[in-house]
Amino acid sequence: MYDQIREDTLFIIIYSVVTTMAMLASCYLLFRQGNAFAKDVTPPARLRRWTAAFFAILALNHLWYMPIFFLSSSEDIMMTDLIGGLLDSMTLFPVAIIVLLAMLQDRRRPLWPVAAIMAPIVVIAIFCVSTRSYAFLPIVYVYSLLMCIGLVIYMVHALRQYGRWLRDNYADLEHKEVWQSFVVLASMILVFAVYAFTSEGPIYQFTMQIIILVLVFYLLWRVETLSDLSLSLQPESQPIDLSIPAKRESGVSQKVPTANIGPLLQKYCIDTQLYLQHDLTLSQLAHAIGTNRTYLTKYFIHQGVTYNAYINDLRISHFVNLYREAAATGSPITAQQLAHDSGYRSYSTFSLAFKQRMGQTVTAWMRNPTE
Repeated sequence: MYDQIREDTLFIIIYSVVTTMAMLASCYLLFRQGNAFAKDVTPPARLRRWTAAFFAILALNHLWYMPIFFLSSSEDIMMTDLIGGLLDSMTLFPVAIIVLLAMLQDRRRPLWPVAAIMAPIVVIAIFCVSTRSYAFLPIVYVYSLLMCIGLVIYMVHALRQYGRWLRDNYADLEHKEVWQSFVVLASMILVFAVYAFTSEGPIYQFTMQIIILVLVFYLLWRVETLSDLSLSLQPESQPIDLSIPAKRESGVSQKVPTANIGPLLQKYCIDTQLYLQHDLTLSQLAHAIGTNRTYLTKYFIHQGVTYNAYINDLRISHFVNLYREAAATGSPITAQQLAHDSGYRSYSTFSLAFKQRMGQTVTAWMRNPTE
């Protein structure tokens, strides 16, 4: 298949562009201090470093395959190809999996399972290089497909856990959701399917380069727009503005019985409208009412709601009251401004929460707000 693209100038240009973009993306993530895509977002440092490593390996991946386009001996081409596959199995594929795992910030998952599942592929790749043969590559394809299926199953489970964790700890989910990482995983499966079943001819090579280029831009955007949650669960990380809520009474114990949390929420969250504070976390709310995350979490579990649903309910009720007051006085009404005044930074997030809470869209409800 390499003979057909060896003298294809367009492919060489695309190949070089992809290599250059991957290296530039790696350098950007490693050396740029600020965030060019979303200036109000601080990305996770761990995810940023692993993605930079992935981009660097991707660029090197293109470089170590490049001699194939200049070699004339079929044996030399095969050896370069086999060595490239070995290097990929030792670097590119494991790091790609680690990048996916690093997007999930509910806990730091161990990395040794990644090495364990990649070990059989590395062993087979070493054997192929030592024997100078493609004979065992079908085994690699089958194992890789099974590995990808297993990874899909694990990611679906992990993403569901992560979604529950977010809703149990955060009032605002903007820049925190990572369902897009599943799209990345699906793209990896697609690339593998293309590689395993249609890895012949220039169409395959062009398709691979386009997919890789899209993947580089997607991952760069994803890293830059994902908030770092490592410190946000600590009450001290984003101090509560005490000009909004009242201070806690010094005598309130951190070990508050679950039955007593309701009145504390009424006094220190509802009456003070603390729920209007952007990015209010479960830890901050627990700190404000004089308890801890564990007791507050148990309270919400007993109530059958998540923390996110609890805050959304208060905010939607606040929006309804603001709208009805504005309508009664004949004041100019802007749903976007009222949503912002109700604690939402994103109107799309508000619209979704409103529909889930009220059973209809904001526009439909505004036609008859007395219901």
